[in-house]
Amino acid sequence: MNYGIALFPNKAIQDEANSYRKRYDTHYALIPPHITVKAPFKMEDSERDELILELKKIANETKPFPISIQKVSSFQPLSNTIYLKVDPIDELITLHEKLHTGKFPKNHEHPFVPHITIGQNMNDVEFSDVFGTCRMKKFDLKDTIDRFQLLYQLENGSWTVYETFVFGEEKI
Repeated sequence: MNYGIALFPNKAIQDEANSYRKRYDTHYALIPPHITVKAPFKMEDSERDELILELKKIANETKPFPISIQKVSSFQPLSNTIYLKVDPIDELITLHEKLHTGKFPKNHEHPFVPHITIGQNMNDVEFSDVFGTCRMKKFDLKDTIDRFQLLYQLENGSWTVYETFVFGEEKI
């Protein structure tokens, strides 16, 4: 089964992201706006309990941290993906690193760029138009992240939460 680990921002940030996603993101119906801290990976059900213990330990060691979004960016020329750029603070980088060490699958193919996707799979003309418009908009979105979620993928391609891990509160 496919699993992933994500952070879900507050409703205001999700509403802002969804105002673009419903028009420009082909994955809009598959998962709410999120920050991926561990890309999808395969795991057998028998491995899940051991991984969950490790996730609880990481959550215990993590303190809530602020996120800030000030602008949009893109993954051009690799892909026509537009995203809300999340400032890469140390706490977020550390969390990402912890989720790629020890028993966790080493599945990061690209450098970690904290972001919330707002558009993807667009043709070049649409990408250029949407990205040009979004770059002119000012953003001042903030939240305090105090948990992460282990997600799993359903047969229809959508993602759902398997378990939530609250920072500093989970019991092992």
